[in-house]
Amino acid sequence: MFETLTDSFTAAIKKIRFHDDEKALKKALQELKKALLKADVHHKVVKELIVKVEYDTKASGIGKDQFLEALRNTLYEILEVRGNQGFVFAPNPPTVILMTGLQGSGKTTTTGKLATYLKHQKKKKVLVVAADLQRLAAVEQLRQITEKIEVDLYSDETNSDPVVVVQSALVKAATSLYDVVLIDTAGRLAIDEALMQQLQEVKEAASPDEIFYVADSLTGQDAVRTAQSFREKIGIDGVILSKYDGDSKGGVALGIASQVEVPLRFIGSGEKMEDLEVFLPERIVNRLMGLGDVEGLAEKTAGVIDEKTAKELTKKIKKGKFNFNDFLEQIESMKKMGSMKSLMGMIPGMGAMSKAMKDFDLDNSQELNQIKALVSSMTPKEREDPDLLNNSRKQRIAKGCGLSQMEVNKILKQFKNASKMAKRFSGKKGMKDLQNMMTQMQGGGFPR
Repeated sequence: MFETLTDSFTAAIKKIRFHDDEKALKKALQELKKALLKADVHHKVVKELIVKVEYDTKASGIGKDQFLEALRNTLYEILEVRGNQGFVFAPNPPTVILMTGLQGSGKTTTTGKLATYLKHQKKKKVLVVAADLQRLAAVEQLRQITEKIEVDLYSDETNSDPVVVVQSALVKAATSLYDVVLIDTAGRLAIDEALMQQLQEVKEAASPDEIFYVADSLTGQDAVRTAQSFREKIGIDGVILSKYDGDSKGGVALGIASQVEVPLRFIGSGEKMEDLEVFLPERIVNRLMGLGDVEGLAEKTAGVIDEKTAKELTKKIKKGKFNFNDFLEQIESMKKMGSMKSLMGMIPGMGAMSKAMKDFDLDNSQELNQIKALVSSMTPKEREDPDLLNNSRKQRIAKGCGLSQMEVNKILKQFKNASKMAKRFSGKKGMKDLQNMMTQMQGGGFPR
């Protein structure tokens, strides 16, 4: 998501090699300016950012660290907009959210992602309302999404008035004690009076706690302009950037924050329903600077992994008792956390590796599917204790999973090595060893 900007910042910082070198600072700022414009950041935002970074760097003495700090602070100032951050619950449930956006922006999919986030991360009972009665198959699309994520849907295809649908849905939400109601509204290919009039009527009927606008990151400056129009005509409390994983430029986030002056609340970081991340300025700046987002990763982990289970697993790893059942459980948990690319981007120093993980899919990985087939061919005792696997057992397993014995031996060896590595990193110096290994693999992060 942040590759172009992060690489550009690195290149700019490398221009400054000595202290008090004004020529080097000018070169760094020129590099930064070009990179930001290329990354689809509005020219006014670029101009203000460059002036501020130059002034702050000179004020504290020209040097890499000073330039880095000035850039970090300026980015934070741009992204920090007055208003709520993340998801804010109403004092009295249900919290009602109106999901708005143009047709094709990813609004319906994003509604499903937000419902998934609220269900898994916040443990809330969610009702999704199908109030997009304009687009053909919109209700069916939402039905398929809600069935997949196992969240309740309210729809009434016998009624063509979204206002009536919303009113009935809110009655159901109140009587059935839902925590959150997400209303998926109609979009258009472009902003028109009919769309705004309908949204205004739905808004009055729903009396929402907040209105979210879903902007397509891939449309660049158009996303900024349409968000401004929605803010002026209907009023919005937050922006969710969809398809941000497909926008390697990433500059649209800076444009929306500075020009629309409405807080960015979430970003879509992948194609899966779990791929929605809270947009917190400080964390996003850290990721832009290649420093990862450890807090965000911890929150994602806490949302899908039970604390008691995690402690038991840690004990097993320390004793070298990690088995195939544990492995499969962890794979299933990781699926709920979103794409591997997104997760790797949250680990400090692993931003470059996230690019390599772009197309890696836990569901469709050939290697993982082979391991699952192998494990399925084991007896319960063999899964619990891989040391039981002698040659005759391996031959039986190979026949059962359709692999050669050589392939079975290779997978078992990889598993044993991974188990040893996990045991090593679970010790007191484990995190330090892991960070050293990451640094060696990546050739370091930002120049310090």
